[in-house]
Amino acid sequence: MSDRILITGAAGYVGRALATRLLETSDASVVLWLHGDPAAPPPAPAGLARFGARVEVAAGELGEPGAFAGVDPAALTHIVHAAAVTRFNVEAELADRVNLGGARQVYELAARCPELVHLVQVSTLYAAGLRDGELAEAPLARAPRFANHYERSKWEAEQLLLEQYPQLPATIARVATVIADELGGPIGQNNAVHNTLRLLFHGLLSLVPGEAATPLYFVTGRLVVDALAALVLGTHRPRVVHISHAADESATLGELVDVAFDVFAADTGFRNRRLLRPLFVDAESFELLVSGIDGFGGDAVRQALASVAPFARQLFSTKQVKNDQLRALIPQYAAPPPAELVRRTVQTLVETRWGRTGT
Repeated sequence: MSDRILITGAAGYVGRALATRLLETSDASVVLWLHGDPAAPPPAPAGLARFGARVEVAAGELGEPGAFAGVDPAALTHIVHAAAVTRFNVEAELADRVNLGGARQVYELAARCPELVHLVQVSTLYAAGLRDGELAEAPLARAPRFANHYERSKWEAEQLLLEQYPQLPATIARVATVIADELGGPIGQNNAVHNTLRLLFHGLLSLVPGEAATPLYFVTGRLVVDALAALVLGTHRPRVVHISHAADESATLGELVDVAFDVFAADTGFRNRRLLRPLFVDAESFELLVSGIDGFGGDAVRQALASVAPFARQLFSTKQVKNDQLRALIPQYAAPPPAELVRRTVQTLVETRWGRTGT
């Protein structure tokens, strides 16, 4: 029997790319679970309809009961749960309903799959919350604090899997921050890092929370898809894997700012604005600034600070990420030079004006 793989969040950046890889490199059939009306599912994402009968589309509301009523568990061999609300400023209720409640529904579905070989729960490195020190590929105790409800809800989804569904053949895949599709390639989806760089480019962020020595864990979309595809198609199935480079393979916050401003300086418009590099400030000062901005700041500055605030505390958290399981999963694993990954990403952002070339 050929594999039948359910991918939730299949219209998202990771889900769509993973579905394409699996369809191109195996004879598996794929069930694409999308956000939408279960009675009238949306069409398959662009580029996937070409696989014909090997692609099936199902839909539902992840935060509602019966989200997977339209999915037949009988023939499913693999599930990759990639659907989630990933905004750092997600509200507590929405994070609980979708990220935690949705994960519970996926686990319940998995428990009803008689042919299930493997479940992959796509999580985040920041499920570790605001803890310092070594971050092993292992279950995590609750962090002393989380920077936002996204992190907290993803940790709770991990714990739910480990504690209430220990019988499931599952891997928790904690993913680092994707900043480019591949080294020197396009940027398929902007996130908080790209948006912060844009604020710096336009002079809307003169103060940056964090410590210059804090490591930043950036990866390419290609590495994420390589790892997830290996988990689905291979036989190495660790309980936890970090899809991330190690600390000594990653840029620091200070290096990010230095490289970014070196790239910015090559742009005539940026040079004409004569902007200074931002100053690093402590967490308490930054939070005080954010809380008091309504009294004296303009809309642009207010929005800039508000966009950084939900993850600011992480920029003071010095994690030493371990990735031994990733190296075992991908024998050809090699990290790109961290400064080069940052430089080429920033160059792409500036050249395309953050994906808006010609505006």
